[in-house]
Amino acid sequence: IFWSEGMKDFRHIALFVLLVGAVPFFTQSGVVLNFVMTALYACLLSQAWNVLGGFGGQFSFGHALFFGTGAYVQAIAQMQWGLNPWLALPVAVAFAAGVGAFVGAASFRYGLKGSYFALVTLAFAEVFRIVATSVQFTGAGVGLMLPLRESAANMQFGSRAGFIWLMLGLVTLALCVTAWLRHSRFGAYLQAVRDNEDAARAIGVNPFSVKLIATILSGGLMGAGGAFYVQVFQYIDPGIAFGSHTSVEALVGAIVGGLGTLWGPLLGAISLHILADLTRNLFGQLPGISMVIYGGVLILIVMFLPRGIAGLGAITPLQWLRGHKPSDGEKP
Repeated sequence: IFWSEGMKDFRHIALFVLLVGAVPFFTQSGVVLNFVMTALYACLLSQAWNVLGGFGGQFSFGHALFFGTGAYVQAIAQMQWGLNPWLALPVAVAFAAGVGAFVGAASFRYGLKGSYFALVTLAFAEVFRIVATSVQFTGAGVGLMLPLRESAANMQFGSRAGFIWLMLGLVTLALCVTAWLRHSRFGAYLQAVRDNEDAARAIGVNPFSVKLIATILSGGLMGAGGAFYVQVFQYIDPGIAFGSHTSVEALVGAIVGGLGTLWGPLLGAISLHILADLTRNLFGQLPGISMVIYGGVLILIVMFLPRGIAGLGAITPLQWLRGHKPSDGEKP
């Protein structure tokens, strides 16, 4: 059953790739292409957070830590180490995954979870921001700006189409990781730890190693998002790299879409991206209005759709109006 369901997920992923990958062939509108690119970028961040927060139940408030690590390593590898951007990308992902391993080992070794783990990740992100502001190889408070060398070989494409296909590849990787978690033995271990860590330990699961691997996977995917950001905007500074906005965007997209699901984070990220564009057009003169609306949407989702947009079809309208919450036998 797992194998047939897993193949079904991978077929759906392949269909998604074909549909989105074909968009640049049907339109040259800069507005449409830019929307698709930024929506895919938001999807990657949400999927990265979902690996640890959705499947592992380890809520992080500081995923910008991994994003910023990937962004800075991508820039430094090109400007100071002389690496080609295509070679710098896996290096950036590896560094972000390594930071995930360090944070996970330091946190889970001492049994930190829940709000304690969330605050620790937030604290690590702030520490990295302060360090990046203070040292010279990160450009200190000024940041780093990549030189413009427009070519596909330099990962600086002449149109948004190239960036769409690059981001689509990264999102596809994240979706495949998520599909694997849904149907693999390791994914079952991770979800068992999420649901009841003591019970999982009683049946032979090692919660420390399972959560550590999930943190490494999540950190690596988030680092890929940071590396992509640098290639698109050719600039990074400590506020952008380790700021709270990136962490909020990642976690809200996953929660709104549906934790621990394959397509939920993608649905949540796209919905919030559309909402953010609308609020910028309608309330562009009010700074911070998008964060206020994010908070309001999150409250409504928690109250009325605890399983997110992906779980909307699983409850009746009456249950929805009553603010239905999953019972013990239902998947959260």
